[in-house]
Amino acid sequence: MVDGKEIPVHQVDSENCKECHKKIYKQWKGSMHAQSTALEDPIHGAFYKQVIGDPAKEDVRTAKGKYPVCLQCHAPSAAKDKKTKLDSLISYQQGVNCVSCHSLKKYNGIDAKNGKMNLGIKAYELSDKLQGPNGMLSEQGKAADALRAKLDDDGDLNPHLGRDNDNKAFMSDEDVKSLDLPMEGNSMLKTSAACLGCHDRRNNSHGVPLCATGDEMVDGKSRETCQSCHMPVSDGIVSHNMGGGHDVTMLKRSIRLDIDAKKSGSDLSVDVTVQNLQPHDVPTGAPFRNAYVKLTALDKDGNIVWQNFKIHPSKEDPKAYFAYALTDDDGKFAPPPKATKQGKNTRLKSYETRVLNYKIASKGVDSIRAEMYYNLLWAGLVKQLKHLDATLKDPKKIAWSEVKIK
Repeated sequence: MVDGKEIPVHQVDSENCKECHKKIYKQWKGSMHAQSTALEDPIHGAFYKQVIGDPAKEDVRTAKGKYPVCLQCHAPSAAKDKKTKLDSLISYQQGVNCVSCHSLKKYNGIDAKNGKMNLGIKAYELSDKLQGPNGMLSEQGKAADALRAKLDDDGDLNPHLGRDNDNKAFMSDEDVKSLDLPMEGNSMLKTSAACLGCHDRRNNSHGVPLCATGDEMVDGKSRETCQSCHMPVSDGIVSHNMGGGHDVTMLKRSIRLDIDAKKSGSDLSVDVTVQNLQPHDVPTGAPFRNAYVKLTALDKDGNIVWQNFKIHPSKEDPKAYFAYALTDDDGKFAPPPKATKQGKNTRLKSYETRVLNYKIASKGVDSIRAEMYYNLLWAGLVKQLKHLDATLKDPKKIAWSEVKIK
């Protein structure tokens, strides 16, 4: 109940959670979950407008007249109501908001019985009670009520307890000023199942996998959960920043980069070791994400004597380029919606260690430097999407190493 009006739980504004969950709310507000819609995410928005239409218009459909499947993940509250005008309700605009995750009761998997895919919230049984990883105990409710009574004079009840402090039912609607959002325990939220509805696998209309993080996770047998890395405990609470491909700090943790250089006659034998420390591919997620290693030989003044590529490694040094290609039936590059086949996949597999070998003339070389860069977009898309901010288009340095030649 909000302002005396009964509304479905999935339409609750996450602002209502901020009063008691200030740190968590602030973390979520800065996350890509809070910016997941085509209104807020410039990259997703560019593709959505190209393939689907205007995210601020109602009853927008695909070319085949179907409801946009991408909303099941990017705007789950709107998808539950089968709406496409994402600015019509605040809960729609908030993308993957608090209730989106905390109403997931049971994961049914993304593979439907009819051979199709149930993606996003369609992969779950939903509840009208908020789901908490540890539930709510009466003692918690009493402690929270006591704290709130000190903060103000209204004596609001804890909205998750579902009863008053004497274990009686909530008072009448007129007397209850707080939200009536009782919570029940659901340990599924501590497992990867809470994430896989959106982050397992997503095929295009031709059956070509676009995002397949779930399939990459050591054949689904990883002992680590998504939360292990993406929701670590920070400052006494489970972090809701949920960093991923847009988070440079997370990216820096994902890779180990080492160099070994030895003289061999008039040449240098250089081995660059790239190790994926993650239980899924790097890069993972959207197919247009990619990474590359830049290797340079420097003289004693820091000038470049040699480098593994000058313009782009995809053609000049393919072994140093980590990407997932999509093609048409003729093997030519195709954008995600139109791809009919999987192209070459050179991404680093889960926990893979890959060694790149080079032979470089040693004359004038004082040091060898290796740097790994991560891109959210293919080079061709960077040129096409000129309106995007540079922070989304520029390569991000995520690992580096340098050795002196003795």
